[in-house]
Amino acid sequence: MDRRIALVPLAALALSLASCGSSSSDGVAADKTVTTTAQATKPVVTVPSGAKPTKVVTKDLKVGTGAEAVAGKPVSVQYVGISWSTGKEFDSSWDRGQPFTFNLGAGEVIAGWDEGVAGMKVGGRRMIIIPPDRGYGEQGAGADIAPNETLIFVVDLVGVG
Repeated sequence: MDRRIALVPLAALALSLASCGSSSSDGVAADKTVTTTAQATKPVVTVPSGAKPTKVVTKDLKVGTGAEAVAGKPVSVQYVGISWSTGKEFDSSWDRGQPFTFNLGAGEVIAGWDEGVAGMKVGGRRMIIIPPDRGYGEQGAGADIAPNETLIFVVDLVGVG
């Protein structure tokens, strides 16, 4: 099972849409309610035109209406990731048939994911473009993610709790 996107801790890291703003959230939710919803289909992800961004860039493709993803909460997502330089898919939770869950803001995923997922609401779909310094940097990740690769994800937030 390929979960490299979510399981590479920050300590192990060497570490569209340039016109779109970044989003972040540093609020803390008080309730412990678990809210879930799912998009019906795996998205098709393409490389945006223009120059590669130098910071994490997000674009909401669908704004959710459920619970908000905030640091300190577990979140469940469906996602597809492609490489900017090749346009090829390197990972997809959709292909495994189940969402991926991680604790937002805990360094369990690449930094660009902690930044890019924060502020989403359940039911939302977001494109997240992650430059190398917020992804896998000079190190890359296996054969599928080259060193200094910019990564493009489309992420559906399906649960917070």
